[in-house]
Amino acid sequence: MNSAPHLSQTDAEHAEPPVRKQRKTLRRIGFVAAGVALAILVTGRADAAPEPRHTAAPGCMTASGAQPNGKQWPAEPALSIDTAAAYTATLQTNCGALAVDLDAARAPRTVNSFVFLAGEQYFDHTRCHRLTTEGIFVLQCGDPTGTGSGGPGYRFDDENLSGATYPAGTVAMANAGPNTNGSQFFLVYSDSRLPANYTPFGRVSAGMDVLQNIAAGGTRDGSGDGAPATDVVFESVTAQHS
Repeated sequence: MNSAPHLSQTDAEHAEPPVRKQRKTLRRIGFVAAGVALAILVTGRADAAPEPRHTAAPGCMTASGAQPNGKQWPAEPALSIDTAAAYTATLQTNCGALAVDLDAARAPRTVNSFVFLAGEQYFDHTRCHRLTTEGIFVLQCGDPTGTGSGGPGYRFDDENLSGATYPAGTVAMANAGPNTNGSQFFLVYSDSRLPANYTPFGRVSAGMDVLQNIAAGGTRDGSGDGAPATDVVFESVTAQHS
């Protein structure tokens, strides 16, 4: 399966999940799992853009307009979390809040990075740049550039892949191949048959209705893989442990 949203050859190489996005004008999504193959070819020309089939999800407020800070770091942060503690995150979007239980025991480096970036307000005011409505059912976020090619300046290895599955509510890292994790992650809004290539590091514990409402709005251009019709922005992302 060609399944990692494409990033640039710099830090971007660690941000896209379920499918590798080639260009905005030509995207090929390969999805192979459990013996099932799904191939989608999406093309678009400036003079023949597809008519939108969906509208923005109701209940979403206009985003504040504040810009992400876009900080960069030369290396993955040192492990500082307590892997025996229970960590949670609150993702406050302009469409509502999602609560996520983070799995520090099984994905310590991933949770450590997420907690670090949240503490640096790295995710604040970033847009969720990608929604897939066919095959893999994910909302992809965490790129301060909003292009699918941004990252924090470092990358780190995969974790927790043995026997990994992606039911609705899973939160997992997007990537551009093995061990290319950075800041981009995706939220699964309906059971997805992705292969075990993406580090699962959390699960939505509250706010699935918010996520599914966003997904119901579809993509901006009506395709099965593109920018959400709803302009989804993280007003703030915080993480804490008990």
